[in-house]
Parts: sequence; structure tokens; C-alpha cells
Amino acid sequence: MTKEEVLRQYSPLALAYLGDGVYELFVRAYVLSQGNCQSQKLHAKAQKFVNCAAQEHFLEILQPELAEDELEVVRRGRNAKTHSKPRSADYGTYHAATGFEALWGYLHLAGENERLQQLFLKIVEDASC
Repeated sequence: MTKEEVLRQYSPLALAYLGDGVYELFVRAYVLSQGNCQSQKLHAKAQKFVNCAAQEHFLEILQPELAEDELEVVRRGRNAKTHSKPRSADYGTYHAATGFEALWGYLHLAGENERLQQLFLKIVEDASC
């Protein structure tokens, strides 16, 4: 599917729904690659990457690297009207995380696996500092 088709066919919240799972898979694979341990420890390590505040931070790190179409997806995701209330974040942080997740869903549906790898590498580099 082309990027244009993805943008026409899916709402930003649908992209964020998928992107949440895509990003989670990247994080879980990375955490597991750091060494086998108990699942609760793996989960604790993953939480450092997947909470709203972390996603907002990583989005700030990635923004200078994003192409125009990617920035547009983030903007649409951030501005999407959600009907759920964030549990552990303020609305601004929650909406930024939604934009971040929409980007992951968008790139996945567009078949941009290499781009996803590039972006995740930047996240890992930042997280290791």
C-alpha cells in the first residue's frame, strides 16, 4: 500500500491503534535482545519505552528527522479527538503519544520497515544515554 493510500484509508486513531502494537513489538524485541530474564523484569524495561511521557520525549527527538508526510501523520494523530481519558498522563502528553503511535502505524502499513528500523535506532541511542 502506498503512503497516499494509507492516509486516505485510515483515520489517525486507526493508525495509532496499529502503531501501538508495531512499536510495542520493536520494544519487546529490543528488550529481549538485551538478555533473557524474568518476564516482569522484561516488562519493567519495556515500560521505559512505551509510556506516554517516553513516547512524547522520543517524538521530540525524532521530529527533526521526520519527512513532511511523517510530520503530517504525527500532527493528525496529535489532533485526533479521542474519547478515552489518559490514566497516567496529561492530555498534551497523551495526544503527543497518539501522534507518535500514528506514525508507527502509518509507516508499517506503507511497508517502510527500513524507516521504522532507522527511527527505532535513534530511540535506542537516546535511551542509552
